[in-house]
Amino acid sequence: MADGAAMARWTTVQDVTDHVWPKVRDHVTPMEWPVQAELIAEINRLKADRDAVILAHNYMTPDIFHGVGDYVGDSLGLAKEAARSDAKVIVQAGVHFMAETSKILSPDKTVLIPDLRAGCSLAASITGADVRLIKARYPGLPVVTYVNTTADVKAETDICCTSANAVQVVEWAAKEWGVDRVILIPDEFLARNVAAQTTVGIIAWKGRCEVHERFTAADIADMRAAYPGAEILAHPECPEDVLAASDFAGSTAAMTDYVAGRKPKQVVLITECSMASNVAGDVPGVQFIGPCNLCPHMKRITLENIRDCLINMQFEVTVPEDMAERARLAVQRMVDLPPPAIPARYDLFKARHHVAVELI
Repeated sequence: MADGAAMARWTTVQDVTDHVWPKVRDHVTPMEWPVQAELIAEINRLKADRDAVILAHNYMTPDIFHGVGDYVGDSLGLAKEAARSDAKVIVQAGVHFMAETSKILSPDKTVLIPDLRAGCSLAASITGADVRLIKARYPGLPVVTYVNTTADVKAETDICCTSANAVQVVEWAAKEWGVDRVILIPDEFLARNVAAQTTVGIIAWKGRCEVHERFTAADIADMRAAYPGAEILAHPECPEDVLAASDFAGSTAAMTDYVAGRKPKQVVLITECSMASNVAGDVPGVQFIGPCNLCPHMKRITLENIRDCLINMQFEVTVPEDMAERARLAVQRMVDLPPPAIPARYDLFKARHHVAVELI
């Protein structure tokens, strides 16, 4: 009887997860899959019970990204989807600053994160107090802040940006404030790469993403020697020489669009490992090759702690209302800008010309 009940339960699990298996089978062994499939089925049942949606960032593992994510994409895209959703509960399958951004844009919703330790080296590199000192040092200049920052930092900001629209936002801010220089914080490499795309002067902060800063031009040279036909795509949080050695540079959305549109035989994504795994699930026939680096913070999020988060409604993320109100203005200004017709790419020919950046 017990075996029969177990078989019936597995048959039910299969019915609701069979569509996921083709997208994850290159990353999950057949031995692991029954356990993961049962977790996926349970989480999707819990979402319905709790009136919840799961926001799965591009850097989540494929079982999360393809199995339980209701909305998938970059951090700002997820927060915007959360604001549009009718769900009462948002589970952020990502890191803490993303959950804060979701709360800022969805103040009336309950925002949960499966592990409160899921932080970010870039977000941790700067504080609101630091931004106040920067503004005192450079009075009258607009502060453009990467969305990969805490609510405390966003609250001191004039407008936020993403890697997809950073050039657009910098040029808008310079025109709006009537200045020829803009403060762009906290990612040093994003700032340097943006500076190579615009005539607006850039003042930058020495913050870095621990995933992207480890890539080197030597990595690119090694990949070209080993896989001469592969197309190499780099994220603009990488050092400038990495972008210069690549075939294409752009945001996570731009890289995804590039692969989906061109369908190269072999491709290298110079970014977090799970992004390649997730894109691969949607473009069969494209061979994805390393190198890649893992984000230890993103990998704190698992199917198990997503399930526990929903069962216990635990680890709620809140933002003080006065801070949220000021941060919301910076995020909303960015949201209100007309989006680029296509996710922004970084012109690598233009970037060959040296552009000075003032580093705070």
